[in-house]
Amino acid sequence: MTFEEAKKKLSLYNQEHILKYYEDLNDEEKKLLLAQIDETDFSVIEAYIKKNTLNPKGVISPLNALEIPDIEIRQKHFTELGIEAIRNGIIGAVLLAGGMGTRLGSDNPKGMFNIGVTKVVYIFECLINNLMQVVNECGTYIHLFVMTSEKNHELTVNFFREQNYFGYDRDYIHFFRQEMAPAIDYNGKILMESKGRIATSPNGNGGWFSSLMRSELYSLLQKNRIEYLNVFAVDNVLQKIADPAFIGATIDNNCAVGAKVVRKSFPDEKVGVMCLENNHPSIIEYYELTDEMRNTLNEKGEPAYNFGVILNYLFRVEDLVKISNGKLPLHIVEKQINHIDDNGSIVKPSAPNGYKFEQLILDMIRELDGCLPYEVVREKEFAPIKNAIGADSVESARILLKKNNIEL
Repeated sequence: MTFEEAKKKLSLYNQEHILKYYEDLNDEEKKLLLAQIDETDFSVIEAYIKKNTLNPKGVISPLNALEIPDIEIRQKHFTELGIEAIRNGIIGAVLLAGGMGTRLGSDNPKGMFNIGVTKVVYIFECLINNLMQVVNECGTYIHLFVMTSEKNHELTVNFFREQNYFGYDRDYIHFFRQEMAPAIDYNGKILMESKGRIATSPNGNGGWFSSLMRSELYSLLQKNRIEYLNVFAVDNVLQKIADPAFIGATIDNNCAVGAKVVRKSFPDEKVGVMCLENNHPSIIEYYELTDEMRNTLNEKGEPAYNFGVILNYLFRVEDLVKISNGKLPLHIVEKQINHIDDNGSIVKPSAPNGYKFEQLILDMIRELDGCLPYEVVREKEFAPIKNAIGADSVESARILLKKNNIEL
């Protein structure tokens, strides 16, 4: 992209200030800035303009889950189906690992955090060990696609290499970068991270498939005829990955997506809840639940909105391809954003000063025709690490890991 082409593109969105310091940059910096302008989707500004009418809610109704007693009755059948699918090579896994360990007091990617007590045990190591259990059970490796971000890609790739991929076959571990979205101030102006770089952030967990499609790894996905992708977050060190019974149940029910869920531990637990929205599978956030929804009971006399997602999904690839032509809704999130001011000085705000744009995985589910909420035992599969101490912390995860006889 030339300077004039960049200027023309920016003028369409009233963002010409991005080139304010262009003449102060050296040749390499100019080249990088022009490339970033070329790659950036500035249409997110339209979402900011329409933010007050963005993503209206449809009619919410309950969605029944496949509960543990019903799973246990068909456990053998589901497991055999899942193992067959894994051995046939049609199952892949996607680790969402673009985040940093900032809330844990670390400057490294979250997956590099050591949660060990008597020995070193990294979060990444826990997840690979969980996946290896299935590899050993099925006798075949599963392709693992690790989504990194612009900020942690090199650190993550180098760390896996240094740790010898935690004993996993390196030919089955692949890395791709998550796409980035520009950040704006309260006036709709894109912020600059430096004189030669736009302030950006990862485009949310809903951007994983579009990022994978735009990477060179998509051809590998097609070449290996992978039909299902088990998508999971780096946070949960206790989760089962490529769980044969979960895979088998989703396939057996012919669903476009399966979602692992747990019963909420208390009514206001901060987890998204499975539901129907305009008769399509969906997820409603905990803060969107009304008193009426909280008090709604199902035919068993139990809370109807009681199954929280743990961000472990099995997507059918052909259905993802069908919805990939349309754009997922954008969500605007208020954040603290480091940037330079009008004088070119670096500003590190202590309070929110602008917006970031995210796509959410729940919007992918809304676009699909059928979803199977699949209940798992909380104490055996849900140990999220979001905080250094307290709830959903390193401390609480260690307690659960020890209960499951995992040595730390």
